[in-house]
Amino acid sequence: MGVEANQTEQTSGETTPENVEALLEAARYDDLDDVISLASTGVSLDSKDSLGRTALHMASANGHLDIVEHLIVRGVDINASNEEKNTPLHWACLNGHIEVVKKLILAGANVSVLNSYERTPMDEAVSRGKMDVVDAINTAVAQVELTGINVS
Repeated sequence: MGVEANQTEQTSGETTPENVEALLEAARYDDLDDVISLASTGVSLDSKDSLGRTALHMASANGHLDIVEHLIVRGVDINASNEEKNTPLHWACLNGHIEVVKKLILAGANVSVLNSYERTPMDEAVSRGKMDVVDAINTAVAQVELTGINVS
């Protein structure tokens, strides 16, 4: 009975801390099948852990473009911020994931949002000496301006 009750709880759409942890781990380790499976049981793809991190934060930080694309297509909050007010774009910039940076910006990520250290995503890239990321940001922002998508 306990097992059945637990399975019912998981499929009822309730987002438990354990399910959120599993979702974030799946995004962190590039396990798209687990991300899809957890979402199918009702776990919100916008779920946050105790530090305010989302699956998009984890996928962006680790450069997992396929998961980033999957989450964006499903309408997650691209500008979600964690406890330190870092967005997924901040983390992608910090870790030098150029393709993820471009994808986030083209999908509408805010390039001028400040984290708790008063730094924009570009500031974070510069602080790590990632000039290729700065170039990618500038290219993506120019592309967005040409296509008329609002990024701020």
